[in-house]
Amino acid sequence: MPRRVLIMGAAGRDFHNFNTVYRDDQRYEVVAFTATQIPFINDRTYPRELAGPRYPAGVPIHDESELSRLIRELHVDDVVFAYSDVSHEHVMHKASQALAAGANFLLLGPTETMLKAKVPVVAVCAVRTGSGKSQTTRAIAGTLKDAGKKVVAVRHPMPYGDLVAQRVQRYGTIEDLELNHTTIEEREEYEPHITSGTVIYAGVDYGDILARAQEECDVLLWDGGNNDLPFYRPTVHVVVADPLRVGHETRYHPGEANLRMADAIVVNKMDSASNEQVEALLTTIRELNPDATILKANSRVTVDDPGAIAGKRVLVIEDGPTLTHGDMKFGAGVVAARANGASEIVDPRPWAVGTIDETFRKYDVGPVLPAMGYSAGQLAEMEKIIETAEADVVVIGTPIDLRRVIDIRKPAVRVRYDLDVLPDSPTLLDVLKPVL
Repeated sequence: MPRRVLIMGAAGRDFHNFNTVYRDDQRYEVVAFTATQIPFINDRTYPRELAGPRYPAGVPIHDESELSRLIRELHVDDVVFAYSDVSHEHVMHKASQALAAGANFLLLGPTETMLKAKVPVVAVCAVRTGSGKSQTTRAIAGTLKDAGKKVVAVRHPMPYGDLVAQRVQRYGTIEDLELNHTTIEEREEYEPHITSGTVIYAGVDYGDILARAQEECDVLLWDGGNNDLPFYRPTVHVVVADPLRVGHETRYHPGEANLRMADAIVVNKMDSASNEQVEALLTTIRELNPDATILKANSRVTVDDPGAIAGKRVLVIEDGPTLTHGDMKFGAGVVAARANGASEIVDPRPWAVGTIDETFRKYDVGPVLPAMGYSAGQLAEMEKIIETAEADVVVIGTPIDLRRVIDIRKPAVRVRYDLDVLPDSPTLLDVLKPVL
């Protein structure tokens, strides 16, 4: 009899592990997925069109809160943990829960789940969400293009809608974002690539995505999500570390594995961290991965209208995942507000409503508004909070201009942040030599 498997995930690596390891292997039968971290992704089915002929009814997706019951009622043999940016302690609590219910608890390694491309691959990953992957990925894409390489990016999955329709998605224009009904979270990752002239793929089946993406590039750029491992075997593995959360690089899964695997490690936010934080992080890097090349960089923050902030009460909107399961209390928006003389950073929590109020209660995100746009309802909630909050100016610290997707009637300014490698550091060209 095949072993009965349940995969714990968050609509990303869980599907990838299924596709690459379990889908066609008759030694296993995947009886369920569980979902967490992202709202509105449970109570659906991984469809038969993606699951393959062995699963004519697809595979049901349940909320993770049902884990113990599912293990018992479905007679699960193996529970596979397949999501990221969680503490080692969290992983072992889930392991204990699975063991107590009668199942094995497994982590699949990168060798078994990474696909091999026929073109060179540069993978950009991190030790935590919000370390600065996006700006590092953009800088690497620019460096490769300047060297004459044609670059296509492939983004870690964010399939929150129709999974069949999202099997393989190619984004080359801003109009593609509208056609695919992307959420704020998807736009934040796709739009910066599109506006800089880089085609980006994403979706659900990363074997099919690889087959298409590698046909139109000289170098494939893996744009990782959370602190997950690459889905494609990297020629060069770049990992971004955050001194503002020093110590997290050895306490979170699978960020520590990324740190140990990396060819190059970017110590970002040097301009925001203390010397003590930086030195502590460097000590850990040298201990765990002494052969890695270390790049030191600032996260350079700019504002399109700095004068609009000075002396004003500002409502700051920051990247949602960075604040929630990323555990950050601020981002580029707060940095910009402080640097440009805001008189007050207005706490939005008194005006919070609906699911965003629930987000504030679940996560200690600080006095900023997390950009949560997983549904039309959440977009409407954000609009209402912004409209009613007693602030003079809105500071948009997200990777995209939110004014494209919600109606912000207050004066608003946009914050941008870019990687600025320090002069006394190795360069991106040095790191990218194997693919140049």
